[in-house]
Amino acid sequence: MKKLFIYSIFTIISLSLFSQDKSNDGKYYNIFRSSDIYNSVWRELDINYVDSLNYEKLNDVAINSMLQQLDPYTIYIPEQQEENLQAMTTGMYGGIGAVIQRYKDYVVISEPKFGLPAQKNGILAGDQIISINNESMKGKSTSYVSNKLKGIPGTEIKLKLRRNGEKKLIEKTFLREVIHINSIDYYGILQDSIGYIALSDFTDKSYNDFKTALTELKDKDIKKLVIDLRNNGGGLVNEAVNIASMFLPRGTTVVSMKGKSSKNERKYKTPFAPIMPNIPIVVIINENSASASEIIAGAFQDLDRATIVGERSFGKGLVQSIRQLPYGGYLKVTTAKYYLPSGRCIQSVDYENNIRGERPKTIPDSLTNKFKTQQGRTVRDKSGITPDIFVEEKKGNYISYYLFVDNIIFDFATKYYYSHERIPSPGTFKLTDEEYSDFIAFVKSKNFTYKLESEKMLTQLQKMVETEGYIGKTDSIFKQLTPLLKADVERDLRDFRKDIQYLIEAEIVKRYYYQKGYSEFILRYDEWVSKALEAFK
Repeated sequence: MKKLFIYSIFTIISLSLFSQDKSNDGKYYNIFRSSDIYNSVWRELDINYVDSLNYEKLNDVAINSMLQQLDPYTIYIPEQQEENLQAMTTGMYGGIGAVIQRYKDYVVISEPKFGLPAQKNGILAGDQIISINNESMKGKSTSYVSNKLKGIPGTEIKLKLRRNGEKKLIEKTFLREVIHINSIDYYGILQDSIGYIALSDFTDKSYNDFKTALTELKDKDIKKLVIDLRNNGGGLVNEAVNIASMFLPRGTTVVSMKGKSSKNERKYKTPFAPIMPNIPIVVIINENSASASEIIAGAFQDLDRATIVGERSFGKGLVQSIRQLPYGGYLKVTTAKYYLPSGRCIQSVDYENNIRGERPKTIPDSLTNKFKTQQGRTVRDKSGITPDIFVEEKKGNYISYYLFVDNIIFDFATKYYYSHERIPSPGTFKLTDEEYSDFIAFVKSKNFTYKLESEKMLTQLQKMVETEGYIGKTDSIFKQLTPLLKADVERDLRDFRKDIQYLIEAEIVKRYYYQKGYSEFILRYDEWVSKALEAFK
């Protein structure tokens, strides 16, 4: 059946294309020829290849390889991944409501979401998932376990868990529920009647989520608003336009689409009367703010409606549409470019001519064009959204990184949770000197080590010098540098205490106060938000 489908579908496509307008004969001949060659390759492989063929896998590889030559956003979604597509566009799926991560031979619960089935049934961060519905999860990937946790809402799931300090496995049996991933990570009042809303994506529920948050803040009489779009990779354009309409006059053009076909051309105007048309706004963006995030930030900048704070955004000015394919599949295909109210397109990568599709870190003004905002300020195209006020990303340190990725901080937070019944509020919690000393002892007990990148590069350089025959002339230099570039764990734990302690405290706060408390905690130290507050002055 699968073989028949593969042969017949390309025959149908070929005949359909062959019957098109003769003015496109050259183009359609090439498509017909390519389809015929592809069909013939399949036929020869089926008849002559020595081993059995996985038709579905080979077909997926062929399609994906073709699409990879276009841009990263045009992708084939087979029928088996339809559930992921629905979750991406609706922010909803059937499951238990928990974040998971790989840990040694098993996957563990890293964060049960408050009010969802996992948390309501007593599942805790740090619990190892031993089995799901009597199937062992030992050695399984995170994606495999995730798919097993998901399912039709209302269906029963049985988990066996290993918990810190417990000798016997814990069994939990409960029902999956519809999980709505709220687009708002956090909202609240920062200081001096300044509201704050962190928006993580744009699904078909984002407008309602944002409206709920804004209405509550309005009822608390906020005078100014910070909208945080950091790490928001975008989503549904109409949701971005709807959110923008809360702050712009009804009928304002927010973004225009222009594509190869006239059916892909459209102007998006604000559909509703604004809720807070005059409130001062600061929008925070970073290099991972893309697509629909850039529509809001860019439109507000072009219309002089908000001050933009942060760093240059990603620069994704391409629009995708989802097209139904035969046999339950979908094609997410780039159909247009979008243009902001000033007329600029902020797409930063020319995929047609930039074969590797790399995002340029800097773009000279000579390669961009000038446009004017509503009040006459200069903005530029082809380079994402350039903020009005820049914030320099704070450089981290390697020991903090390795303590985090090696789950040392995660394990200490788990240990801390089981030895402390409660902690102070997220706004005041802080590790004592004694507790940080306990952490240092904990790190030692784990035999934790790491290598500086400079040490790794020195080793590679030494090998290269040896290969080139210059080791005799440089040996003394390497002997001097080697001890200087060797990581000293105990020294680094003390030298970088501020950064490390921040990560520990954040992980601990999440165990007691979940996402809301975690957000309240990190806002205490967020320099980007501090810059946003300064922008109001």
